[in-house]
Amino acid sequence: MSKKAAEHHKQSAEHHAHAARHHGEAAKHHDGGHHEKAAHHAHTARGHALHAMHHSDEATKVHMDEHGKK
Repeated sequence: MSKKAAEHHKQSAEHHAHAARHHGEAAKHHDGGHHEKAAHHAHTARGHALHAMHHSDEATKVHMDEHGKK
């Protein structure tokens, strides 16, 4: 695997981890009745999840460029 693809995979994993942490915070605030804070963390989690998907897509493109049919 190229360094470029590996870096995209690493960044995707990091953003998924950030999203998971924010989902945990959202759950905690929701359980505590702090719905505005819960919504903030849920929205932030969504942003991290989307960014993770972007890096996953970029890694796939690199793989296709390197190993796909021409």
